[in-house]
Amino acid sequence: MSTDELPLASSGGCGDGCACGADGGEEAAEYAVCGLDPALAQLLADAGLDPVEVEDIANVAIQEDLDHGVDVTTVATIPEDAVATADFVAREAGVVAGLRVAEAVVSVVCEDEFEAERHVEDGDRVEAGQKLLSVTTRTRDLLTAERSALNLLCRLSGIATATRAWADVLDGTKARVRDTRKTTPGLRSLEKFAVRCGGGVNHRMSLSDAALVKDNHVVAAGGVAQAFKAVREAFPDVPIEVEVDTLHQLREVVDAGADLILLDNFTPGECEEAVALVHGRAALEASGRLTLDNARAYADTGVDYLAVGALTHSSPILDIGLDLREAE
Repeated sequence: MSTDELPLASSGGCGDGCACGADGGEEAAEYAVCGLDPALAQLLADAGLDPVEVEDIANVAIQEDLDHGVDVTTVATIPEDAVATADFVAREAGVVAGLRVAEAVVSVVCEDEFEAERHVEDGDRVEAGQKLLSVTTRTRDLLTAERSALNLLCRLSGIATATRAWADVLDGTKARVRDTRKTTPGLRSLEKFAVRCGGGVNHRMSLSDAALVKDNHVVAAGGVAQAFKAVREAFPDVPIEVEVDTLHQLREVVDAGADLILLDNFTPGECEEAVALVHGRAALEASGRLTLDNARAYADTGVDYLAVGALTHSSPILDIGLDLREAE
């Protein structure tokens, strides 16, 4: 667990700690258009997230909530100079993800510096009642940022918690649970980050970084082997996964040289046959019909991955709240 305290600069302008690159340095130049504190930006980057993208998402969330106005309730009830500490607290047990994202949301709202005390890290298992993150700054800013920060933190932690349940079931096998592109528009990188926090692995991030030949491509190309060959010739350096729904198609694509094959709606028995047929010549991914109850049966067949779109499209949130107290 971490209990680091980090004073963060205001995000309202360049300031002394800005990472805009004005004062040089390779590290500063890396986040040339990021207004987040450099230390927070580095933590996001270390987690595999783009700090500029996270800042953009935080700004969109806040602007959606304010709708170009002000937080009328908070402005009316809280003195401008009041300072408080807000504790992000788990209301139920789970796996946390998105704490640095929540900090970024607070950062884009804060007019003054704020101090963050980190009690846990992304990927940690937490219990109900456990403090996750404490932030001290202007009370108005804390309350204005509250819902946007919690929306993202609860969503990402829910995905991480669901993923951890799958990873636990697969423990002891070689199979890993993988996500899909069934993500919330605009939040793909964050949701796939949450999958990693839960012990899963990511499939392709976009349509351009890897190919996935599916049934509609097969129809358009005139056959599964023909579709694979067409992609290989057009994009020789791009990883290619091919979806098959019969053992006959599987033989075709293995003979064609596919490195990764998705077994669509195969039963565990059919997956066993596929593993024996391929005999290590390609990686295999089971997809469809998968539940937590049958995940181990699929994993025990020897497949390499279980593709679970529900990780990102259907996971319930992890209930996390924000409790305000007087600053010490």
